Amino acid sequence: MIDQTILARLNAPTKEARLANLREVLKTTVFPPMADRYINNHIHTTYSFSPYSPTAAVYAARMEGLCTAGIVDHDSIAGAEEFIEAGKLVGIPTTVGMECRVRMDGTSMEGRRTNNPDQVGVSYMTLQGVPHDKIRTLNDWFAPYRAARNVRNARMIEKINAMLPGMDLELERDVLPLSQFADGGGVTERHLMYALAQKLVAAHGKGPALADCLRGMGLDLSAKQEAQLLDTAYPFYEYDLLGILKAAFIPRVFVDAHDECPTLPQIAALARDVGAVLCYAYLGDVGESVTGDKKAQKFEDDCLDEVFACLKENGVPAVTYMPTRNTPAQLARVRRLCDENGIFQVSGEDINSPRQSFIIRAMEDPQFQNLIDATWKLIAWETGKEPMPLYS
Repeated sequence: MIDQTILARLNAPTKEARLANLREVLKTTVFPPMADRYINNHIHTTYSFSPYSPTAAVYAARMEGLCTAGIVDHDSIAGAEEFIEAGKLVGIPTTVGMECRVRMDGTSMEGRRTNNPDQVGVSYMTLQGVPHDKIRTLNDWFAPYRAARNVRNARMIEKINAMLPGMDLELERDVLPLSQFADGGGVTERHLMYALAQKLVAAHGKGPALADCLRGMGLDLSAKQEAQLLDTAYPFYEYDLLGILKAAFIPRVFVDAHDECPTLPQIAALARDVGAVLCYAYLGDVGESVTGDKKAQKFEDDCLDEVFACLKENGVPAVTYMPTRNTPAQLARVRRLCDENGIFQVSGEDINSPRQSFIIRAMEDPQFQNLIDATWKLIAWETGKEPMPLYS
């Protein structure tokens, strides 16, 4: 975990201050050696939801020994330029992308469960290896979708307030200030739960009283959750709390997304236009959640062959997956289907909680060398050092 004093400086309110503070911090920083097998292409920042600004995320990745790092935020790539600049300062190569939800209307997966815990017919995808001269074009393209998402966020806040009288959450007052929306960032369900977490801590404090409050709301706390609630000295206490709240309340207040999600043909055309690698994000059936905010649930494993057929039919050239989160059988199957269908493979494990390590230990396994090689290809493509052949 980053030293809290350093993290506060690297999470300063403005990009300019964050980078200036990084320059000062680096004067006394001694980084560990880089491990050439440690890559991560799916690091969230404050431009979606994370304890790390783009500057802080790069610093944390380098401090853990990564040899390269990649930014991926929801509905936004506004933090990418800062991420790139911070990478240059700390001497770590970077790759930039973003994550979005895509309506599968008009495809063979319309109305079917894929990789989305909350909604059928909507799939998570990433745009990886975005050319640096297309970053602002891409972020501007998603501006209407970010605005539409806030309309839905407001509707979910109304449901939270009806379910929990006295919370009195407001989008403008309580939620948007927790985000980078004013600077082109996205606002997610995690922001809503973080705002709720802050309200609950303000009302009940940390520790046993808060645990009793949650049980009074009907939450059946696990031993792990109980321990987190009693760990009042943990500097990211509200992050643990939001994970508990998200698992408990989002299914009860969720409003289906529509206007904020482009269709698959739209996003495929956009990826081609900007020269980014469009990836379907394989999730696979989930057992115990790594981050504690996803329940055990079936996803696309029962129809995975059909998913791949849909990807090929609609010009999606790549799949991204998270080796730590899947079983050996799941990984063997998705890798086989990628090979059989000529699908490029990308990896990264999404970082949005301070308890997570940036390191993907699975990369130590030689079978995943192709994922390490893919990272360097993304960097070469987005910086113009090599042509990107996936759409040729």
